Amino acid sequence: MIRFGLLGCGRISKRHSDLLGGGHIDGARLTAVCDVLPERADAIAARYGIKAYYNRDEFLASKEIDAVSVLTPSGQHAADAIAVAGAGKHVVVEKPMALRLEDADAMIRACDRAGVKLFVVKQNRFNVPVVKARQALEAGRFGKLILGTVRVRWCRDQSYYDQDAWRGTWAHDGGVLANQASHHVDMLEWFFGDIVSVHARAVTALAKIEAEDTAVATLKFRNGALGIIEATTAIRPKDLEGSLSILGSGGTVEIAGFAVNQIRHWQFIDELPSDAEVIEKFSVNPPNVYGFGHQAYYEHVVDCLINKSPALVDGLEGRRSLELISALYESIETGREVPLVFSPRQCRLGMTS
Repeated sequence: MIRFGLLGCGRISKRHSDLLGGGHIDGARLTAVCDVLPERADAIAARYGIKAYYNRDEFLASKEIDAVSVLTPSGQHAADAIAVAGAGKHVVVEKPMALRLEDADAMIRACDRAGVKLFVVKQNRFNVPVVKARQALEAGRFGKLILGTVRVRWCRDQSYYDQDAWRGTWAHDGGVLANQASHHVDMLEWFFGDIVSVHARAVTALAKIEAEDTAVATLKFRNGALGIIEATTAIRPKDLEGSLSILGSGGTVEIAGFAVNQIRHWQFIDELPSDAEVIEKFSVNPPNVYGFGHQAYYEHVVDCLINKSPALVDGLEGRRSLELISALYESIETGREVPLVFSPRQCRLGMTS
């Protein structure tokens, strides 16, 4: 049994606590929560009859915790994850793993030194339609990859950003690319591989925040394919879609819905009998933008910890995604095409004003 603690009890914590505290993950249970705002920690603790902490060091000193899910603001992820590793506990950290590449490197080193595992939450990789598309990719059914597109068309009004002072700031959050679209950016890179260069533009259209609420970008992949990112939280009055399109010489797949969880198109030149079943079974839109992937994600984490299985998204994979996001911000600031690998110079992500 892997005993989990939650560090940070904000908006995303409900998804994690429902699964771990509700007994939905075999081999895992929730034993403690921690937040600097006592009322947030107390609410979850009371719901599941567990211990609430308001101080990180006291929380990490508990002998009733084997692994900690770091759910604090993105700008705090590095410091918190390093502290968790120092306490000898495994680290599960929400996206993005950090806001600066040097912080991601420090997290990886800290976990390596402590001999603990580092997992980055990328639950969309575990959505069944995404898994099916990945299987088609690995089977070569797409042929030559031509174009990949992700679209994040979500609604985050001013009340969302006003919930916490850190939202939309450069130092602790970033904008739509670093926060809401980070899963989708990861999807594009996971399917299409290494990136040669990116070119991006952004505006702050509706929200009163430091960072962007709307961005577009083009990508050039090493395999010759091109990519497009369209991301905004300025959709009104409600969420529209979170989607991934994969276009190849052998076929086309579009996974849409709110959370890359609904098959919209599944077409291949060389058809298989199973294709009809894929469309029939996996065309259901999830009830919210979080989708269904968190449960499969936690089951994967538990399997890795108990059976020593390799992690699908470890620290190095999380860093790879952060490097792409940093390159997008570098391009926005400079107005230029930015190559990968690069050293950030103008990117404001993770920087104080």
